Amino acid sequence: MHFKVPDVSGTLRELQRRETHPLDCFEILNVPIAILNLKESIALVSSWARRGGPPKLVTFTNVHMIMEGHRRPEFLSALREMDLNCPDGKPLSWIGKARSKKISQVSGPDFLEAFSAESLPTGFFSTGGGAGVARAVLLELQSRHPELQGAGYFEPPFRQLTPEEDEAVVRQINESGADVVWVCLGCPKQEQWMYDHRHRLHCSVVLAVGQAFDIVAGTKRRAPKLMRTLGLEWLYRLMQEPRRLFIRYASTNIAFLYLVLLDSLSSRKNSA
Repeated sequence: MHFKVPDVSGTLRELQRRETHPLDCFEILNVPIAILNLKESIALVSSWARRGGPPKLVTFTNVHMIMEGHRRPEFLSALREMDLNCPDGKPLSWIGKARSKKISQVSGPDFLEAFSAESLPTGFFSTGGGAGVARAVLLELQSRHPELQGAGYFEPPFRQLTPEEDEAVVRQINESGADVVWVCLGCPKQEQWMYDHRHRLHCSVVLAVGQAFDIVAGTKRRAPKLMRTLGLEWLYRLMQEPRRLFIRYASTNIAFLYLVLLDSLSSRKNSA
């Protein structure tokens, strides 16, 4: 699959501004969403990866993630402390545009591919996914971008790790010398994992990318571009995994629309 890499040159002044000013954000159900496009997101995260220091945490926020935050206050607190919540999922970008914000969708699959091409020779570590997926992601990205430095990978079992196993994973990541760690454990597990481990990791950036691993590894197909443009990627995923996703989409999407509408009416009433 050919992917056109955004040109992120000429963004130095913007990156310098972001180092001294908070990110411009808008909130959906108390979750801050960055007002950025794909090019700006790549440039910002690239600057973090090259700078080093305590790891920055990046999510690709969608409706499911926001609803998990609404249902679980401790998860909402974690989302509010992330360094960058990218607007993944068309509903988020639509809401942003409706609020007169300059924003566009920044999806995990698009970001993973474009960032891998742009941020060479950054050292990558991948963890998560099904059997063989983390390794396949690293090999596939290296085949597309030979200069990419694969620092390592870890494929967790389908159970909770013991404290000893968890410590071993942290040690493996730190000893690999990776600048960037990609995490694919599914929402909300992947976001919670990187939030809980942020003080123990020595990398520069940790990103929760979810389905992007399966797409890059070739274990799942992504929705056609037209369906993504129309905001129907969820429908394509539902057709692929109806048993797993039907109840989630039916309950989550309806509740999300209701709460966003309620919040919008409340805001208008307060403004009036």
